[in-house]
Amino acid sequence: MSIRGTCGIALLSVCTLMACKKGTEGADSAALADSAAKAAAAAPPPAPTPPPLTDANILALLDEANAGDSTIAAIAVVKGTAASVKTFARTMIRDHGRLRKAGADLAKKLNVTPAPPANDTLTAGVQKVAENLNTMAKGADWDRTYISGEVAAHQAVAALLQTAQAAATDTSLKALIGKAQPLIDSHLKSAQDIATKLSSAPAAAAPADTGKKKP
Repeated sequence: MSIRGTCGIALLSVCTLMACKKGTEGADSAALADSAAKAAAAAPPPAPTPPPLTDANILALLDEANAGDSTIAAIAVVKGTAASVKTFARTMIRDHGRLRKAGADLAKKLNVTPAPPANDTLTAGVQKVAENLNTMAKGADWDRTYISGEVAAHQAVAALLQTAQAAATDTSLKALIGKAQPLIDSHLKSAQDIATKLSSAPAAAAPADTGKKKP
């Protein structure tokens, strides 16, 4: 066989292999595209983006947050056992009470009726926390549960204030939010400090068993 014939056979073999490879790749691509299309059809549609907060929404959410923290703190004043927990709870009642009054006064001044957004779950969340704390027995675990909840709550409120500051349109509302932010930050730091101390406190020792029977 001539060199040209040998090259021709080799070229034919290469072309055949390339054609097979392209056919396989095409089948794989079609299968992938079909799988992607089925997955897209089965997936739920993305949740619609919630509309930006209005001033009425912000005033309602701030009132709910302040009222909720005061409610939880009132439980802590009664059921808390650590002195630091009771002191913190009394501070929450005082500070959030003042913030709530300032928000109500501003809403009246602006003639705005607070209206929570449609996706608001803040009040329902506070009710669940309150039910849990009322059900738990007093003690170190109760104190730790309350304070860890306060850390999470104040982190959420701090994030809410940042969002509200950007969304608010009234300058006096922006000013109120600006005054609340450092206070919420200080609450958060205090809660974090107390949580650290409570978590590092030694557990109460169980009474020693002497082996003697009671008379």
